[in-house]
Amino acid sequence: MNKAILTCALTGVLTDPKQHPVPVTPAEMAAEARAAYDAGASIMHVHVRQQEEGKGHLPSWDPQVMFEVSEAIRDACPGVIINLTTGVVGKDISGPLACIRRLKPEIAACNAGSLNYLKIRSDGKWAWPPMVFDNPVAKIQEFITVMDECGTHPEFECFDVGIMRSVGMFKKAGMVKDIEYNFVMGVASGMPVDAELLVLLERWREPGTFWQTTLIGREEIWPVHQKTADLGGMLRSGLEDTFYLPDGSRARGNGDLISELAACARRAGREIASPDEARAMLQLKPRP
Repeated sequence: MNKAILTCALTGVLTDPKQHPVPVTPAEMAAEARAAYDAGASIMHVHVRQQEEGKGHLPSWDPQVMFEVSEAIRDACPGVIINLTTGVVGKDISGPLACIRRLKPEIAACNAGSLNYLKIRSDGKWAWPPMVFDNPVAKIQEFITVMDECGTHPEFECFDVGIMRSVGMFKKAGMVKDIEYNFVMGVASGMPVDAELLVLLERWREPGTFWQTTLIGREEIWPVHQKTADLGGMLRSGLEDTFYLPDGSRARGNGDLISELAACARRAGREIASPDEARAMLQLKPRP
């Protein structure tokens, strides 16, 4: 079986650093990346936050901040692969496009379809006002066009089965040459974290494609991480996706979570890919 490529999702979008130990500054991001790198991560999925005092819980699309964070990560983690977030609601995608053009990352997330992004509380009230995470084909094409210009490999984020099947249509329509899937499981209005569903997703993907799982939740996600490893998928975790280890205890940081992913891979009889090996497997551009 192929070597396991491990991705660390370092911080996410809106988690308040005053409530949870998520990194914000370039130095904090670099330190967390190094811990994940030492545990086996060869790819860092990067969101950045506003750097002003008291605003670290808010996302930033400032290309210079994105550049400074990414450079700090690269300095801390020789050869590491940067995977840039791009998700925004609405038609204005100038922020993420500017960041792609500034960084020219090896990989960027490409949200592959629209989703009613919902969460309901136990009392029947919405956790936030119902919203649509809108990703029509024209918006996806804009992202792919700029990624092609920058030599950036798109990673297609799939929140439900229909979105996953649409990615195959993108290739047939000539929008993209190569497919890499990210099966996102655990969003309340998307696919559940379910090992049996994962087997079906793996069966229905386009042949010869790379895939990984992003699993959102608590300790219940870890058996599905193990199933991902057993089936030959790439593995991702980090403080964006969970704060919890398999025994239900809280992770001290990203390094703890990536150590557990590496253990899943080794139980499946797989070695951990180095950054250079991951770069070759995914046919990415040479390291900067």
